[in-house]
Amino acid sequence: MQLKEVLIKNDFHFKKKFGQNFITDKNLLDKIVDSAGVTEQDTVVEVGVGGGTLTEALAKRCKRVVGYEIDKTLEPILNETLAAYDNVSIVFGDVMKIDTSSIEENIGEEYKLVANLPYYITTPILMKFIDEAEKLKSVSVTVQDEVADRLCAAAGTENYGAITAAIDAVGNAKKVLYIDRRNFYPIPNVDSALVRIDIDRNKYDIPDRSMYRAAVRCAFLSRRKTLVNNLMLSFGFSRQKAEEIVAAIGKDKLVRGETLTTEDFIKLSEQLNK
Repeated sequence: MQLKEVLIKNDFHFKKKFGQNFITDKNLLDKIVDSAGVTEQDTVVEVGVGGGTLTEALAKRCKRVVGYEIDKTLEPILNETLAAYDNVSIVFGDVMKIDTSSIEENIGEEYKLVANLPYYITTPILMKFIDEAEKLKSVSVTVQDEVADRLCAAAGTENYGAITAAIDAVGNAKKVLYIDRRNFYPIPNVDSALVRIDIDRNKYDIPDRSMYRAAVRCAFLSRRKTLVNNLMLSFGFSRQKAEEIVAAIGKDKLVRGETLTTEDFIKLSEQLNK
């Protein structure tokens, strides 16, 4: 039975507050699994299981899927669509309210995150796992196409932002698949893309990751302001002190935070620690 028929049979109503748009095309689902690099040795975490179509595609190819779904009314639908798979377990609850350490304790090994993320919560979910996960090997998520550009942007470009610098510090992001909006049910107002982030916690030597994150937040506090002004606003420095810090990382006092690379942010975090 097709997903649409199962949804109708169970009188399911889409909820805008959860940003529910399901993928039903099996060829596209297989492409997503391929692009995510999922193998039969992998354990996969899926956030936002929805109707279970991506879950099924993953379950066919990997060792185990642990899915998190906030909408409890999807339970009877998932019981039907995933009935044939004994390597799938679904946790009903808000993943943002579950400690990442508890999630990883439940999984018990390294894992890959694969998800068709609800647009409204893309950044918080990404940052939760990027910042807190210790056993995460890679992240492959469908996001709005313009968000995909932001996740993969180069320093100094229009799309470059705090989340770009946060991701680059721990891995390598790449837009691997364009997805037309017509592939979703119901059809959203924007096109999407699949972004894959391969995690490498040793990519950079960052002595204090919390200060690195503080430096990034400061730099992007106001894109129109100089880094000096943002340092004054964020940390209460005098202008003279803020200019000294910017000079210490080898930058002009008129530089804007959006032009700083990951290496620059590391230098800035070290100066802030001093």
